[in-house]
Amino acid sequence: MRAYARELAFQIIFEKLFIKNQDIDEEFFVSLKKEEDREFAISIVRNYIDNKEEIEKLIESHLIGYELSRVFKVDLALICEALSEIIYLKTPVSIAINEVVNLAKKYSTEKSGRFINGVLSSIVKDLNI
Repeated sequence: MRAYARELAFQIIFEKLFIKNQDIDEEFFVSLKKEEDREFAISIVRNYIDNKEEIEKLIESHLIGYELSRVFKVDLALICEALSEIIYLKTPVSIAINEVVNLAKKYSTEKSGRFINGVLSSIVKDLNI
């Protein structure tokens, strides 16, 4: 159910890109049956909210030929979700990237997986993770 927890976290992060309210409605995660999955999803979102500026600066510094404001918001939310996991929850890089690329196949464009993978790989390489 970790994959579903990530999907819910991504959905909230996507919402937070448009809404300034930084509260987390924990009722949104009620469909996660295991408490540990709920806590995992909430911690992804909480880490994103608490470190949003740092995460966005990191992403922007690794965009080639793009400005952050021009990145497709679904892709941006997926990159933010992965970085929240990799940097703050210490999820193995390969797992976090694979999971968001799979979500990109469901929610984004045909080329998004390659774009997301490239940005995340560049960031991870520079951070030496």
